[in-house]
Amino acid sequence: MADRRPDRPDRTLRPHGARTRGSVAPAAATPAYAPVDVDVDVDVVVVGAGPAGSAAALALARAGRSVVLVERGPFPGAKNVYGGVVYGRVLDSVIPGWQDEVPVERWVVRRSTMVMTPSQSVSIDYRSEAWGAPPYNGMTTYRSRFDAWLAARAIDAGATLVPSTVATGLLRDTAGRVTGIRTDRPDGDLTARMVVACDGVNSFLAKEAGLLPPADARHHTLGVKEVLALPPEVINERFGVLSDQGVDIEMLGCTRGIPGGGFLYTNAETVSVGVVVSLPELAASKVRPEELVADVKRHPSIAPYLRGASLQEYSAHLIPEGGFDAMGPLATDGMLVAGDAASMTLAAGLWLEGVNFAIGSGLAAGRAAHQALAAGDTSARGLASYRTDLESQFVLADHQRLRRAPGLVLSERVQQRYPGLICDLADGLFTVTNPVPKPGLVRIARRSARRHGVSLADLARDTLRAARVFR
Repeated sequence: MADRRPDRPDRTLRPHGARTRGSVAPAAATPAYAPVDVDVDVDVVVVGAGPAGSAAALALARAGRSVVLVERGPFPGAKNVYGGVVYGRVLDSVIPGWQDEVPVERWVVRRSTMVMTPSQSVSIDYRSEAWGAPPYNGMTTYRSRFDAWLAARAIDAGATLVPSTVATGLLRDTAGRVTGIRTDRPDGDLTARMVVACDGVNSFLAKEAGLLPPADARHHTLGVKEVLALPPEVINERFGVLSDQGVDIEMLGCTRGIPGGGFLYTNAETVSVGVVVSLPELAASKVRPEELVADVKRHPSIAPYLRGASLQEYSAHLIPEGGFDAMGPLATDGMLVAGDAASMTLAAGLWLEGVNFAIGSGLAAGRAAHQALAAGDTSARGLASYRTDLESQFVLADHQRLRRAPGLVLSERVQQRYPGLICDLADGLFTVTNPVPKPGLVRIARRSARRHGVSLADLARDTLRAARVFR
């Protein structure tokens, strides 16, 4: 489909209005698409037009491969409710100047990590003006727009987008090799020399292909978010930023002891606030997730930011946070998996990143598929370059190095005891006790540790463990 000769019909679906910025309703600018005529036999079918799928389709189309990008929503991003921080530097060598066209809400210049109890908080607050200028560090964006923008780049390169289509299963030859997908469209099966599955968490295609490990709730979290409208000038004043500058606040200790954390991100005319919590622990607690979001919004360190805000959206989605040890195989004969379908989200306490890992894995999948097709070997062995590529770059290198971080960050002491201990320690340090003399730091630390059931041996063990995890 890279052949765009005048005598061939234009089979790409081009989005319009995907770059709209700053609307209170994230999905208000719905792209319009032209009709499409699809070949049923192509080089590669990519399933899922999220960041991983669009990146894979972009890499393949640029390599001259005929590629169909199948999306179950009416347009890329239609089913996404995500509004958070995206780290886009992975696009530097792929889409030069992407910063000038991406549908950004704000460029993040301030990152705060807040440890809290119901009435206290201690923050490590970092701000860099350099983050608000090229090449930038991170941005807040709406996935409904970001996904449409990235898919449009793949379409421009020659990929064909097929929206409103669900991949219901895999096609195989007599040897068991994947040869395409079944869809819910009448006569809608698509045959291909390869399939790249980017159909998200709990991928049905990866499960059918034997590439998805058995379901384990411990490896998944639930992200719950509210989008609240505020005038841009109010956001700028309350968060101490300029019109294009944004803030990312991550929180620990705000989830009633349920393993997880909270977040607050500034958009152009809204703020996103919510929590990410362990599925089994949430179920065992009998607490509804919206109660946890309400706790965050009421907290004395957060409530002043949100005063007078109006609710625009409430949403929830699953996040695969099992990390490196929860990943299954990445390839089988005729098929690769990428993005959330391959559990690529990095959840390591200091970092919660997904979109950049999805894009990185999608680009690598596209490169590996092209190389395997060129070599005439699309077996699992012929696709081995995919994992090698991921290991040589940040996607698997970071996952492997931080593979023990989830166990530390979600541990009982870190989640339930250390937030109170840290806040009490700060309280003891900064409370003026006249006419009683100031207590020494060691005394304050011992008193706080005893109060929260943490021994000095625990502190030493956890400090050493953290040093090893984040080395």
